[in-house]
Amino acid sequence: MTLQLTLAAPFKHSRKAGMRKNELVYYYALDRKWMSTEQANLLLRRAGEDGLIREENGVFSPVFDLASVSIPVGFKPTSAIFERNDPVQVMIGRIASAAKISETEVVAEMNGIIKTGFDTYLLPPAALILLAKKYRVPFEDLRDGLRQSIEKA
Repeated sequence: MTLQLTLAAPFKHSRKAGMRKNELVYYYALDRKWMSTEQANLLLRRAGEDGLIREENGVFSPVFDLASVSIPVGFKPTSAIFERNDPVQVMIGRIASAAKISETEVVAEMNGIIKTGFDTYLLPPAALILLAKKYRVPFEDLRDGLRQSIEKA
């Protein structure tokens, strides 16, 4: 969630739906002094890889609903935003955003599918793919990560 807050901040503060890369890097590194320019570039690259932000013709825009994000007064991101996200957690966030429900409700629905539909023989990543299909949320980019989390279980 901190990553989403960090990504939403420049758009909410400038009241813009799209911003150029140099505007975003300026906001993060020079205006707010939250990170270095290299870290700001890394943040944008990872956000694109995780499907939280998209770039069209050099203009970046968030994929999630900005109105649903509330930035607390004095917010400052931690270094945790640079860590790789768990694909299960990313998928839960995407489904919650697309279905306009809380992440807790997504987990509850996932657990319901596991218990009632499959008698506890389904692993959470597989249940999340079923939910993603139900809510028409793209998951192809996370398929390998979800598969790896199943293999670890």
